[in-house]
Amino acid sequence: MATEAERRAGELVVDLGAIVANWHELCERHQSGPVAGVVKADGYGLGAGAVAKALAAASCWNFFVAQLSEGIALRKELSHGPMIAVLSGFPPGADGGAGLTPVINTPQDLAAHRAAGTRGAILHLDTGMERLGLNARELAGAGSLSDLDLRFVMTHLACADEPGHPLNAEQARRFHAMAEAAPGVPRSFANSSGLFLGERFESDLARPGAALYGINPTPGQPNPMRCVLRLLVPVLQIRQVPAGATVGYGATWVAKRDSRIATIAAGYADGYLRALSGRGFALAAGRTVQLVGRVSMDLITLDVTDVPELAVGDRVELIGPEQTPDAVAALAGTIGYEVLTALGTRYHRRYITA
Repeated sequence: MATEAERRAGELVVDLGAIVANWHELCERHQSGPVAGVVKADGYGLGAGAVAKALAAASCWNFFVAQLSEGIALRKELSHGPMIAVLSGFPPGADGGAGLTPVINTPQDLAAHRAAGTRGAILHLDTGMERLGLNARELAGAGSLSDLDLRFVMTHLACADEPGHPLNAEQARRFHAMAEAAPGVPRSFANSSGLFLGERFESDLARPGAALYGINPTPGQPNPMRCVLRLLVPVLQIRQVPAGATVGYGATWVAKRDSRIATIAAGYADGYLRALSGRGFALAAGRTVQLVGRVSMDLITLDVTDVPELAVGDRVELIGPEQTPDAVAALAGTIGYEVLTALGTRYHRRYITA
């Protein structure tokens, strides 16, 4: 039963069953090998431990995080069976026996892990991102890779969400050519959007992240993934505001009629972006209501004049099937990834399995 503090805070309802269903959908698309779960940034803001345990129960056996601290924390949630790879890499032995898999990103990383005799690393090849990973010149200078115990060679797509972009095909060509330097080593290629680019982007291990969490991997097309969350926020106050009154910081919104203004318990400190000021919407008693005034640190104001039954203590929905992370992101001029990973720690998280 929720405490009074929890009732006065927002609630983030995470549908683990929908995340698992999205993973199964991606597995159906990737027939050449298994599909990992990318759970970096605390499972894209939804809780890495809960998400990973649900996926592991569904037979997902490979996970990726961004940082060493994330990997150590995740290992405490999982048994020592699943692979947990750290995309930013880490020095030999720095995982303290957690059994994590380092990703080798630079010639310096390669030299350090060679000297230490690291077993079970992943070699990252840069095929066009110009970020982490050995480029073709660095790979040529690395000499034979036969002394390395590699689980995978991997690369990362730069423009997979633009199917017609020429860099996609060029990265596929470069990756398959560069990976020949490690004959017999399994390959990991497609990210979320890459899984929708066709056979040339299949490999021994796909690495979707955002699509697991309902972000559309095919922008401009119908979203094939399920929405996996609802953000419910309580009404703290309802105020009668006369026509001509202003609401919020900067007096940016002026009531054109006598209005009912609901103040709800969320703000930019909770990841509801300030860029949504005057643009955002919520679902109140099944009806769409507009955000008025500026988003402040802890509070948002909504015009609920046309929802007379809404009362203090009721919850409104800021994100959900009717207002997806992608839709909220479009209003804010950003991407769904940012909306999810910005979700703050003050929400009470509730996990469901169906």
